[in-house]
Amino acid sequence: MFDRLALKALEKWSLSTGRKPLVIRGARQVGKTSLVKEFAKKFPHFIHLNLDFDEHRKIFENDLSFEELIDAIFFLSKMPKEIKSTILFIDEIQNSGKAIQLLRYFYEKAPDLHVIAAGSLLETTLNRKISFPVGRVEYLFLTPVSFLEFLSAMNEKEMLDMVYQRNVPVYAHDSINKLFFRYALVGGMPEIVQRLSETNDLANLQSIYQSLILSYKDDVEKYAPNANSVNYIRHILTTGFFFAGQRIKLEGFGSSNYRSREIGESFQLLEKTMLLRLVYPLTQTQPPFSPNRRKLPRLQWFDIGLVNFMANIQTEVFMAKNFSDSWRGLTAEIIVGQELKAYWKNLLIEPAFWVREEKNATSEIDFVLPYNNTLIPIEVKSGKTGKLKSLHIFMDLVPHHTAIRVWANPFSIEEAITPTGKKFKLINLPFYLLSQWEYFVGANN
Repeated sequence: MFDRLALKALEKWSLSTGRKPLVIRGARQVGKTSLVKEFAKKFPHFIHLNLDFDEHRKIFENDLSFEELIDAIFFLSKMPKEIKSTILFIDEIQNSGKAIQLLRYFYEKAPDLHVIAAGSLLETTLNRKISFPVGRVEYLFLTPVSFLEFLSAMNEKEMLDMVYQRNVPVYAHDSINKLFFRYALVGGMPEIVQRLSETNDLANLQSIYQSLILSYKDDVEKYAPNANSVNYIRHILTTGFFFAGQRIKLEGFGSSNYRSREIGESFQLLEKTMLLRLVYPLTQTQPPFSPNRRKLPRLQWFDIGLVNFMANIQTEVFMAKNFSDSWRGLTAEIIVGQELKAYWKNLLIEPAFWVREEKNATSEIDFVLPYNNTLIPIEVKSGKTGKLKSLHIFMDLVPHHTAIRVWANPFSIEEAITPTGKKFKLINLPFYLLSQWEYFVGANN
């Protein structure tokens, strides 16, 4: 397995004072189990319980005291009872409400044991009577592979160091850009990235995309509450990729006869699987930053590689010289959204987009990022500064003087000015430096 950024988060968690059981959340097939197995190599003892298996699930379902439960786990796993040097991984924990409830006791009565839990359909299978013990667990969100992880998988250590050091020489720009374009084509599903690193054969990836999509469709029955919902969800999984990165109407979505309520509830279920997200725009420029649900949302899928495959635009993306030429520029916006999500640390407020509140206004900013109680705008464009009309309007409404443009050209910073005369710094950030946006904003704010 190649390095994942989440390994550092796991290391920090394992060394923290007052450590709580950790619940890893994320869509199916993003590498949760592989991540834990890799991290467990640092421990003398590793116990992996998969609650898909009856013999593992029964350990928690039997009427045992917590002390007896600990003894049973070590005994049945044939491991010495060495609490401090053991990592316990409870996989597919959604299959046992009792196991979820018992997590609190691991925190209260066995704090030295490193406990990690995960589940492929965790969010959708929990009912209102079963919830994680409040204040007794921590969470880690795992996304598809980021570009930094992609560089690691491709064994491009020199380029990876350049990005981390935020010092990419002009002579290296085209090479790193080319790799980012390859990443935006194949996406970040770990199995895809691993296969590409081993074979460097794009044609060899098609069967994996197919199996991933089929597995998501096969999961529908596991979380759909009724037969009608199965049809709605399958409709979204079949047609929804064609609307990736676009603002959508729920009523009649995808040329269907389905009503807004039916489609809306199905989207909510799919959001719980973390396969997609409906991003509602912000209309204000001052805190508190809350989405305006009266406006049309943007449909954001969790992986661009699956979008390219399902929307049948892989050839178009492969042939494009610039993301602005691919799929009406949507490819660029989709991959920027995916990258921002991969590095995002704020669990309460996520990256969004902005639209002007006034009637008949058409101003829109691709992304806005909460930063020090302000909103930093990001435009994904290759045009000249003077043509960034929406950005100029936005900058006149905010108190700060920093904006970002993401493009395929080398890094630069330019002094810009709005038509009303406000001066601001425009950080021109290459796609491959998206992981460093916060540093550049802090250095120029």
